Amino acid sequence: MILKRRHLAGSLIGGIKETQAMLNFCAEHGLTSDIEMIRIQDIDTAYERMLKSDVKYRFVIDMASLKS
Repeated sequence: MILKRRHLAGSLIGGIKETQAMLNFCAEHGLTSDIEMIRIQDIDTAYERMLKSDVKYRFVIDMASLKS
């Protein structure tokens, strides 16, 4: 595996079917995540905040900000 640069990987969090079932469950029960929406233009500031442990929620990039 090493000489041919191949590797083996796996995931313990489930595949597409399990992920979809989890998303359906969350939608049916009104479960949401706490996030902080940021513009792509603010990505450097968000990264600096992450390094300082100044992040309460997950950052989510507003895809609409990619156009500007």
